[in-house]
Amino acid sequence: MGSDITAEEIAKAAKVAFEESQLFPATVRIDALAKIKQQLEANKAEIFAANKLDMEAAQVEVDAGKMSNAMMKRLDLGKGDKWDSMLKGVQDVADLPDPTGVVSYTSQLDDDLELYRVSCPIGVLLVIFEARPEVVVNIAALAIKSGNAAILKGGKESNHTTHLLAKAISQGLSQTLLPSTYVQAIQTRAEVSALLDLDRYIDLVIPRGGNSLVKAIQNSTRIPVMGHADGLCHVYLDESAGSQKAVRVVVDSKTDYPSACNAAETLIVHTSLLNTVWREVAQALLAADVHLLCDSHTLSALASLPNVPERFSSHVHSSTESSYSVEHLDLTISVIALPSLHSAIQFINSHSSHHTDSIITESERAASTFCRGVDSAGTFVNASTRFADGFRYGFGTEVGISTGRIHARGPVGLEGLVTYKYILRSKAERGHTVGEFGVGEGKKSFKHAAIASTSVPF
Repeated sequence: MGSDITAEEIAKAAKVAFEESQLFPATVRIDALAKIKQQLEANKAEIFAANKLDMEAAQVEVDAGKMSNAMMKRLDLGKGDKWDSMLKGVQDVADLPDPTGVVSYTSQLDDDLELYRVSCPIGVLLVIFEARPEVVVNIAALAIKSGNAAILKGGKESNHTTHLLAKAISQGLSQTLLPSTYVQAIQTRAEVSALLDLDRYIDLVIPRGGNSLVKAIQNSTRIPVMGHADGLCHVYLDESAGSQKAVRVVVDSKTDYPSACNAAETLIVHTSLLNTVWREVAQALLAADVHLLCDSHTLSALASLPNVPERFSSHVHSSTESSYSVEHLDLTISVIALPSLHSAIQFINSHSSHHTDSIITESERAASTFCRGVDSAGTFVNASTRFADGFRYGFGTEVGISTGRIHARGPVGLEGLVTYKYILRSKAERGHTVGEFGVGEGKKSFKHAAIASTSVPF
């Protein structure tokens, strides 16, 4: 946005755009997503050139010790299939059912007096994120499909890329009936600080980034905040775990995308596996260039091998108590041995960020106990923690991960961006009044009968 526009004007424009959009049919929002996807495809070369500038600037920061390699990797829009996945996410979101207007409760209170609980958008979203520029598109797609207006703030490290992504979104919106201020991008921290005071216009703040960002946002606003501060994910090798499955799931959980919030940061090994499965898993991790921070038991099991694993001296180190509270975000994993499933559950609940945790087991009973006992947004059995993702869950994409317990939890897709309202309609000639109901002569009783309807019939 231009520097001559105040934060309050940005927020007010978003609220007005949201209110105007509520009378448009869902087809308008679907058309907007199609136009945005077209604009992104048309501007790919320019966007990648801007991303290259951000990457070059980031490398300078990394060389100076001012930015981590993990942060720089998140900036790369050309990494793997990130660009194609981003575009596919837009189309997938467009193809999903409309999350608004869905009736979840009905009741006939009286003859010709009907009550409906109906899903509706939350309102204006303020989304603040670090590094990953594709988040601009992910959030915009989800906001538009769910009927919410959005104000987006990316990190300064991705300014060139996010500016052009936001420009493509704006160009797409300009070809539709939706107001151009339906999705807006801001650039400065000063604008964010000012917006966090504007609970009159902004309905929900979603921070996506590290612990310091999320905590700072939570402590700086009266507006509800949805998100998570850390991604301390665990994998537990149960006493019945087999080596092949353990190796596959642990290595993938750690190495598929080490800087993601759903990457494993701690591995818990049942003590009965120290001289068997653990040794095989450790050697697979070392072969994948993963550094191991081991407690005395897991370290001793490796040191006592007849042939010490390659990279043992350079990649295996003793852990400290703080090792199990660190989100490494790189090729490092903390390891501890524990004597039982119960102790593993206790350890996870006291050390995790309640994001995603997985058990490797052949026991149905152990799997059930783990999934019910671990207090996290995602509890997995024999599957990589990296599956904790809105795209992989079939949400099209995600606005983020929530580790809260109210409203939305886990990967937040369209359903997490709607709330509901109650619609009450009287079809009686004289309307209905509360005074007609009660106890005593001449008073009516409520019927409270269900109505067979999945949509509001007017």
